Amino acid sequence: MACDLRGEDLSVNLEKYGPWALVVGGSEGVGAAFARKLAACGLRLVLVARKLRPLEELADELRTRSAEVRIASVDMGASNALQRVRAVTDDIEVGLLIYNAGANSTRGNFVELDPSVYRSVIAVTVVGQSEFAHHYGAAMCHRGRGGIVLAGSLSGYMGAPSLAPYTGAKAFSRVFSEALWAECGPMGVDVLHLCLGFTATPAMARLGYDLATAAHADLVAQEALDHIAEGPVWIAGGPQNRERARQRSIVDGRAQAIRAHATPAREPVSRN
Repeated sequence: MACDLRGEDLSVNLEKYGPWALVVGGSEGVGAAFARKLAACGLRLVLVARKLRPLEELADELRTRSAEVRIASVDMGASNALQRVRAVTDDIEVGLLIYNAGANSTRGNFVELDPSVYRSVIAVTVVGQSEFAHHYGAAMCHRGRGGIVLAGSLSGYMGAPSLAPYTGAKAFSRVFSEALWAECGPMGVDVLHLCLGFTATPAMARLGYDLATAAHADLVAQEALDHIAEGPVWIAGGPQNRERARQRSIVDGRAQAIRAHATPAREPVSRN
């Protein structure tokens, strides 16, 4: 049984990815777009995010459409994040994990950052994706069905000034997803690294970005659902983002490539 979201051929396979979907980072932006689409397909949802109020508001919205929704307000940078989420999922069967947490709000020269900044980035993206994929992926592989979507960024294709922890963590996410895809595919579990470009989300708006040219969160979520079975990597946002990924993947002449194609720093990088 499948829910056709596009009116075309590919949709959400409820038998493979149900009955519950866990959306980490699911209170706003791309995560909320995922939640609305999956609820429309009849999947039951567990939504996880740090801020309780947006979670409650989205859950109430989805429940008015007859969706079954559980929520968990969890700081994904905390060492007990998985244990806290498991408290609301251990009695259910999660067939789809969407790990969408990992936005960056602090930039600066790495050696000048407060250690709490880079530790949080690594905890959410590197440790968090690993632990959640390990726990929920193991159950999926045992059942012989399921899906995992790990969100990354075009920034993960190249190191960039003022973004060292973020770009490094996103590079881990992509390579990790590729390996996980190769391992889990033969066991019936689809794995997709969703590579995001510049996307219009509340997090980006709060950072003061002009979102006029940004991709719409709803379209990005739809791209992932349309291509979940075509892993290991899907670069959202069209041909221009795929070209940026190619430019940032040049092997020879890395110094020149970084100067030409890296995400620019918000402020001039100190050379002192």
